[in-house]
Amino acid sequence: MSVRYELDIHTHTIASGHGSTATITDMAKAAAARNIKMLGISDHGPRTFGGGRASYFRSLANAQKERLGVRMLYGAEANIVDRKGRLDLPDEVLSRLDFVIASMHRPILKPGSKEENTETYLRVMANPYVTVIGHCSDTHFPADPFRLFFEARKRHILLEINNSSLSPEGYRGDTRFADLVILNLSAHFHYPVLFSSDSHGTAHIGDFAYAEELAGRAQIPEGLILNRSAEGFLEFLRKDK
Repeated sequence: MSVRYELDIHTHTIASGHGSTATITDMAKAAAARNIKMLGISDHGPRTFGGGRASYFRSLANAQKERLGVRMLYGAEANIVDRKGRLDLPDEVLSRLDFVIASMHRPILKPGSKEENTETYLRVMANPYVTVIGHCSDTHFPADPFRLFFEARKRHILLEINNSSLSPEGYRGDTRFADLVILNLSAHFHYPVLFSSDSHGTAHIGDFAYAEELAGRAQIPEGLILNRSAEGFLEFLRKDK
């Protein structure tokens, strides 16, 4: 598989904590250098230590829509905080963002059984502001990828293939099986998929090497990978759930 990717929406700045010192401008500069046309900033929500407060995410509505020739989208990686599927940012804030990634993180949410985690994800998908389910192949939060896929398809939500998780340096266990299931279902049902770098800072913006290799094994058509077209991704966002 050889295709030029135009966007990366799962990235983190200094506002996410985790030791990153990169500003939004730093991120845009790195994206421009790698010929990324559209960059999404998705800092961690307030339950993450060092993550952004609600006021930070409110202020993003006034942020520059283009930096250094890169189209900017401003979102959040909101934390799933309980089994009811509630997030750590209120709907009033989520509704103003360009996109919302919802993810399970330790120690914010205690890992549950496969059934518990699956049901929690399904409840999260009922939130009309959720655009993407983040790293749902995390082995610490095992879930049924078949049920997740069909609910995501029903609700017009994306399941990301997280390149950081697939990296040998990843800390979410061996995510390849669940990711392959998602990719194969996407290919079979002709439903799009999203690659994410999950870059904390500038180092990995636009890096989808491991996700691309796995997608090649699943023989997923390039046209189903939303990262290949900034306009295609925006069109997906515009469609009603």
